[in-house]
Parts: sequence; structure tokens; C-alpha cells
Amino acid sequence: MKLEFDPAKYEDRIKESARRLEVAKRFQEPDRVPIRISTAGSFYTKLFGYNIRDYYTDRELSIEVQVRGLKWAFEELGDDRTDYGLHLDLGPVYEGLYFDCPIEYPDDTSPRIVPRLETPEDIEKLQIPDPEDHPKVRWVYEEYERFKELARKMGLGHLPVSGGFGIHPPLSCACAIMNPTLVYELMYTEPKLIHKFFRKLLLAFFKLREFHDRYFGVRTESIGLADDNSAFVSDPMYREMVMPYNMAIYERYGRKGRYLHADGPNDHHFKTYADVMKLTEMDIGGFSDVENAKRDLGGKVFFSGGLNCKDLYYDFERARPAVERAIRIGAPGGGYALAIGGETYPGVNPDTLIKVVQYAKEIGKYPIRI
Repeated sequence: MKLEFDPAKYEDRIKESARRLEVAKRFQEPDRVPIRISTAGSFYTKLFGYNIRDYYTDRELSIEVQVRGLKWAFEELGDDRTDYGLHLDLGPVYEGLYFDCPIEYPDDTSPRIVPRLETPEDIEKLQIPDPEDHPKVRWVYEEYERFKELARKMGLGHLPVSGGFGIHPPLSCACAIMNPTLVYELMYTEPKLIHKFFRKLLLAFFKLREFHDRYFGVRTESIGLADDNSAFVSDPMYREMVMPYNMAIYERYGRKGRYLHADGPNDHHFKTYADVMKLTEMDIGGFSDVENAKRDLGGKVFFSGGLNCKDLYYDFERARPAVERAIRIGAPGGGYALAIGGETYPGVNPDTLIKVVQYAKEIGKYPIRI
């Protein structure tokens, strides 16, 4: 199969979408509400009939899936995506690689980390190695170079290729290498120990980001965090135990932009995100309510979301009410993009997704009248 994707073909559309997003991010109303559908590796793998495990272990297949996915997104889906390219996609394994946890590769799903920290003593003994001396960190960057060369040999050298080694911020990182229930319990029973744990994980985050910047010859001034586990702690606990570490990251690397993704429900943190942390952009996740987001983030934080994958497994008529509600509430005044909160899961109906984008383009024209 010859793989082809010519970004120049979509240049005008990409520029139009970029302008639309720029207006919305100024909390103004563009011609219509922007639409950003986060289709990626696992969704595309099932769309094209492959095994998800193979996508994460076979680099040539990964490239094929990503290129075909790009073509499908631009030719069939037609949302407001402004980026394209290839990415070394190893799955959610980086904490496992860095902290030497076992990694399992179950059939037809994403790889998963097996937590290896089980006791407070394990936290005390946890070491934070330097990336330069870490064989698995080195392997990832070497794999990135091999991946880039493979793309070139497959005739795709004109596409940008991204990669690198990063981990989640401290709370979600901790919940990857230790049972999350134990982490939450220790936040209440052993707060000093958890602070020590999180300080170690923050140091690991810094070391890996500095290594990344040196490797690519860049300086990170805008950063996005994915902190899914924050949904399960109260806002007072979040402010005391979690926020200081996320803020340290934003203060160091977020001079130009502070983005946050959380699967949700994170509604109880929205005011903290807007008024204390001063986020610039947020993906509110599929389990947060667009009405709460509009109330607390509106005019302060550009946010995307409003749809949940569960709205999209069936036919378009099943999805229509969710699309209408999201646009009716989120769109007025700008500062919003219609999106699936988080990622588009395998099994979401692709025909429904295409019809959702078409319908949103119709009813999302300003001024909103639904």
C-alpha cells in the first residue's frame, strides 16, 4: 500500500481553522464555533481493522495507521484541526519505563503499567535517575530517530515527526506507579510522605523536560499537563497537595501558555483553574459538564469539550441532543471549541462522528440560535 498525505492540499483550510481558533481564544465570536475532534492512534487502528497491540509494537504499522488517519480526518471528518504529522506513539508507558515497572501488552488494547510501589518504604527508597544515564530514556530517543528514518524510507520525509520522553505531573504520575487508592489514602493519612513523594516526581518531571529541551535544542515556554487523577480529590485537598507541584511546572515552562487536560469530572476545580492557576486553555474531559465550565471558565480560560464518547457509539440521532446542548451553552461569546473531552475511544461510530461535525458546522454559526 502506497501511503500519501500532502499537507499543501489542506493549507487554506488549516489557515481558516487557525483564524477561527484565534478569534475564539480571544473570547470573541468567529464565523462559527470551532470543532476539534481528538481522533488518534487507537481509534484509527480499529477504524482500519488492525489490532491495537500491534499498533504500539510495530512501527511500520503505526506509521500506516497515522497517515491513513490523517487522510481520513482531513478528507472525511473535516473538523478544525490545524496540526498534522507523525508521532512515535508508545502508549501510556513512560512512567513504567522511567521507574522500572513491568509493562503489559494485552491483546487489542493499549499497553499498561503494572505499579511496583506498594508501601511507604518504597516511596522512601524511590530514586530519581538522570535521563542521560537511563538506558530506557536513551532507548526512547534512539527509537524516535529510527522511527523518523523509517518514515523517510516510506516516502513520508516531508511530514514532521515528533517524539520524546515525558511523564505526567506528580499526582497522576504517582497513580501510575502505585495503586491509586493507596495514593489517595496516604494523602490523608501520611501527607508529609506524599509531599516527599510528589517532590521526587516533580524533580523527575523537570529532569526529563530539561533533557528533552537539550536534545531538540528548544526552550519550553508553553506546556500542557494531563492530570486525570485530580478528578478524585476534593478542591481543598487539590489546592494543598496537588496544585503546588502543577504550578511549579507552569511557572517554569508555561510563560506563554498553560494547558490542562483532565478526563473529569473536574468541575469542582474549575474556579481554582481559572482564578488561582490562571490556565490559558483546558480540555475539560468527557465527564465534566459544559454548563459548569462555561460558568467558571468562561471569559477566562479557553476550553474545549461538551461531548462524551458514550454519546457517539450509536447513530447520529442519539448524538444530536448532546451536540445541540454543548453548542447552545458553550459557544456564545467565544472562548469555546466543541470537542470530545479527552480522546476518541475505539468503537465510536465514525459515521456518527462525521455527521456530528457537519451538523455542528450548521448550528454553530454565530449568532447562536438553537
